[in-house]
Amino acid sequence: MANTMKAAVFYAPGDVRVQSFSSPELEPGMVLLRIRRVGICGSDLHYYEQGHCGTSVPNGPFILGHEFSAEVAEIGDGVTRVAIGQRVTANPARACGFCDFCKAGRGNLCLKTIMLGSGGSIPPVNGAMAEFVTVRADQCHALPDEISDEIGAMLEPLAVALHAIRRSGGVSGKRVLVLGAGTIGRLAAAAAKAHGAAPIAITDIVPQRRQMAADSGVPVVFDPEGENFIDEALELAGLGFDTIIEASASPKALRQAFEVVRPGGTIVQIGTLPTEDIALPALRIMRKEINYIGSQRYGDVFDEAIRLVTSGRINLRPIMSNEFRADEAAKAFKVAADRAHSLKVQLRF
Repeated sequence: MANTMKAAVFYAPGDVRVQSFSSPELEPGMVLLRIRRVGICGSDLHYYEQGHCGTSVPNGPFILGHEFSAEVAEIGDGVTRVAIGQRVTANPARACGFCDFCKAGRGNLCLKTIMLGSGGSIPPVNGAMAEFVTVRADQCHALPDEISDEIGAMLEPLAVALHAIRRSGGVSGKRVLVLGAGTIGRLAAAAAKAHGAAPIAITDIVPQRRQMAADSGVPVVFDPEGENFIDEALELAGLGFDTIIEASASPKALRQAFEVVRPGGTIVQIGTLPTEDIALPALRIMRKEINYIGSQRYGDVFDEAIRLVTSGRINLRPIMSNEFRADEAAKAFKVAADRAHSLKVQLRF
C-alpha cells in the first residue's frame, strides 16, 4: 500500500484537518483495516471542544476516532481469525492480555491498554478517522450481511451501553432511569429494554433531544430542570428507580440520581465527569445502601451487540443523524457539536 493515506487529524480545539498522514505498518498478529465508516464519539468531541478528554491531554497532533466498520485489507503473519475482504468492526481497546486484570476477564481495566484515537499516551495513539488502521486480530468481530457499514460503526457505543447493563447486575423487570439522551444514553435505554426493564425513562436538559427520544419510542421523558422533576420521577417509580444509568457527564445529574434511586438500588456511571472531585451524599449512600458503580468502556460484549442488532431486538437507525464524506470532517465536527440537532455523526471513507 502507499506510504501515506488521508486522515482527519486533530491539532487543537476547533481545529481538525483532513490531510496526508503516514500509513500504519502491518506487524505479525495484526490486521490492516480499510475504514468504511467511522463515528464521532463524545470523547472525540471532548478533544475538539476542550483540547483534552478527562485526564488525557495530547502532546501533539493525532488521528481521532475509535468506533468504525471496515474491510480487512491485509493480514499479518500468524493471523487466522479473519480473512482478506471480510467486513468487521473492532474493539478499539487493545489490552495486554497478560496482567491480572486481563487474566480475570477484566481487560477493560488493563493499565497497559492501547486505545485507538487517544491522546492519553506519549505520543498519542492514532485512531480510525483515516483510510487505514491496524488492530490486533483478536480485536476484530465479523459483521453479518444484515448489518450495514453505518450500523456496524455503531456497535462500539452499543457495547458501552451493554457493559453498563452488565455492571448493574441485570435490569430484567426493574425500573430504569437513564440520565442523558445523547448517543450513549439512548443506547442504554435501548439495551435496558432489550433486557426486560420496565418502566424505562430518560432525562435531558436539551428539549430537542427529549423530543427525539420520545419520537424513537422511549416511554417516559423527563426535563431534569423541571420544577417537579423529582416528584414526577418518584410518582412513576414509587420509592425510586431500581437502576439509574448516568450517561450525561453532568455533576448535577449525578447528584439528582441519589434523590430518585430506590433504597438498595444501583447507580451506574458511564459519563466522563470532570476531573475535579464531586461531593456525594455519603450518609444517604450508607442509609439507603445505594450501589454506586463505575462502568469503563466494555467487557466481552461485542458479539452480544451483534446478536441483538441482527435479531432486531435493538434498532440503531434512530441514533443516526448525519453523515459526511471524509474530506468534510471539519464540518462534521461542527454538526456533531450541535447537541440540539444531532446524535451520531459519521464519516464515510
